[in-house]
Amino acid sequence: MQIIQSTSNSPSFNLAAEEYLFSSQTDDLLFLYVNKPSVIVGSNQVVQNEVDVEFCRENNVEILRRMSGGGAVYHDLGNLNYCFITNRVEGKSALNADFLQPIVEVLHALNVSVSIGVRKDLWLPGVFKVSGTASHVNKNRELHHGTLLIDTNLDNLHKTLSPKNKNLLIKGTASVPSKVKNINAFLQESGSMFFIPEFLREIELYFQTTIQNIENTEEIQQLAETKYKSEEWNFKK
Repeated sequence: MQIIQSTSNSPSFNLAAEEYLFSSQTDDLLFLYVNKPSVIVGSNQVVQNEVDVEFCRENNVEILRRMSGGGAVYHDLGNLNYCFITNRVEGKSALNADFLQPIVEVLHALNVSVSIGVRKDLWLPGVFKVSGTASHVNKNRELHHGTLLIDTNLDNLHKTLSPKNKNLLIKGTASVPSKVKNINAFLQESGSMFFIPEFLREIELYFQTTIQNIENTEEIQQLAETKYKSEEWNFKK
């Protein structure tokens, strides 16, 4: 599997990169990126019902919509995003959690004892969620991506995802709230911790390959400008 890393912290660029890699490539790959503070809602969600829009605007937290379904998530520089994009395999369901196994094994190698939950998410002992996932599938390709809370600002996470002006007359997919915890807060209880570069080194060891920087950035930037920076796309009803 090819591993690609974004050198950008722009959420619009990285969401566009996911779509570009899904629709324009044919290789199986893992795409890794870190976004500056932002809230990413699912493709069928109502922003007003999932996000405190006023708090986000006052605190320079961008609000964007991704191509996959699922619930709203908060990103910042303490959160690593992973995205597996593969070709469909005939006779194999795209709805299982097999894609999470590399992440689980790498975390276990870093002494983080996560387990896979019923919603294809990752949980620490004590019922704390550290990774939520979402998927997008067509007849040829499947995309599964998730967050990984390593050292995220959880105060901002809760504030951005606590809407004050819901309009329940507008129907959309609702997020499912969960108790969350940073991986490093869990590790500190046993006197250790790690950061994103260490995780990336373990990923390289797991797949026995070297992480490459993403290419074709001009095409991705164009998609970011025309779609993922668009109010029409991000705030559609």
